[in-house]
Amino acid sequence: MKKTTNHVIIEIFQGDIAAQKDIDAVVNAANAQLMPGSGVAGAIHRAAGPKLAEACKPLAPILPGEAVITPAFNLPNKFVIHCLGPVYGVDKQEDELLSRCYLNALKLGEEKHIRSIAFPAISTGAFGYPVDDAADVALHCVQQLLPGLHSIRLIRFVLYSPGNLKIYKEKAGDIL
Repeated sequence: MKKTTNHVIIEIFQGDIAAQKDIDAVVNAANAQLMPGSGVAGAIHRAAGPKLAEACKPLAPILPGEAVITPAFNLPNKFVIHCLGPVYGVDKQEDELLSRCYLNALKLGEEKHIRSIAFPAISTGAFGYPVDDAADVALHCVQQLLPGLHSIRLIRFVLYSPGNLKIYKEKAGDIL
């Protein structure tokens, strides 16, 4: 799916977040210590190589909703924006914390004059956030922030599973 709103292209498709060759910055669904893990964090760290973990060490720990930026090293991108999403049922006001992930990632993107950014489905893996609810939060947040974006011209949601892709596409039809 591809849609243009407020001069920003929004894409939603299935793929590997660590293989977005035409994107300036990819977003890592990070853990608090910003270290390799499972899911998105593992894929990004494996593709970026060990220098990514070294660059992350002085930036950790981060709190839910926070975002930090590093070079992308061996990834085909310029930057990795690391966001710590909320653990569903543990970190209260999950929707607000998840919204802050998208807000802070886009804010960093604007500060670095990034033209394109790719997001995974933050917090929906090991952190247990229901995909349906996470898609609502992500898409509403992005939709609200579009008028304030000046550098970012492409926002891509890269979903790993066909089920997540279907949910995001359905939600995007209603929200964007």
